[in-house]
Amino acid sequence: MIPDSLQTLVADTDGQSNATWQGREVVVFNQGWGELVVSLQGGQVLHFKPEGDTAPWLWVTPSPATLPDTVRGGIPLCWPWFAGERYADESPERDGPFHGLARQAQWRLEAVDEHAEGIEVHLSPAERLHSHLTVRVVIQANAQRLNVELISENIGETPVKMSAALHTYLAVANTHQCRLEGLAGARYLDKLRDFAEAEQQGVLAVKGPVDRIYHTNEAVTLDDGERTLRVAKQSSDSTVVWHPGDVLPGDTPQEVGFRFICVEAANTRLDPVWLVPGAQHLLGTTLSRA
Repeated sequence: MIPDSLQTLVADTDGQSNATWQGREVVVFNQGWGELVVSLQGGQVLHFKPEGDTAPWLWVTPSPATLPDTVRGGIPLCWPWFAGERYADESPERDGPFHGLARQAQWRLEAVDEHAEGIEVHLSPAERLHSHLTVRVVIQANAQRLNVELISENIGETPVKMSAALHTYLAVANTHQCRLEGLAGARYLDKLRDFAEAEQQGVLAVKGPVDRIYHTNEAVTLDDGERTLRVAKQSSDSTVVWHPGDVLPGDTPQEVGFRFICVEAANTRLDPVWLVPGAQHLLGTTLSRA
């Protein structure tokens, strides 16, 4: 589910175009393999629909916040920290925005590589975001899958501890009809119970607010009764499952509040990343049909 105004931009595009949506620069692709929209605010995928599917795989609020605030939905980049997972490296940036520095930053399109099956999009921040770390994003899209890679590198002289997340909003028919398989037996931290630890028993059904960090590197299968998607990941031992329940954020109208569920590849307090000088880390998520 995406806003009508964003869908209009996609429908008006043949191939690739640059456009403005809600005051934000976006890059729109409408090609034989499917549709993709990327916002240059935050380097954020806003929309993906492969050829042959009737509905988008990602959800975006129809009433996004105005600039300089960010858009809820798609795949926001949380970097170099996620939520409260801030670590006391020696950089002055650690006291910045809640989900890190990448979310509000302006990004630039570095390259688009087209091939027979789809495209590969390369992005980097327009300005340096961190005194010790650099970051870039690679997005691969085709008729079978969407893959997003968040690549960090320590260009400083001391080790840096960091966290990150690909905060994926999956579009669903109804949150309360969702079943998540692949988490059974995994230990998790329940953020709604002061990070109490528990073990997942069987399939996860979402019937109310949920905010959990699962300690697992396994793929998750999401079935909402109408479509089944597989959410795999790379270099991540934390899977975050989130939905706010009935108390929705201010930018999310009640009538669409149960049309998404977040299943996120992350590095959290369960698996923080230590980058020594010169080292790189790739956090990835891959969406495909199950």
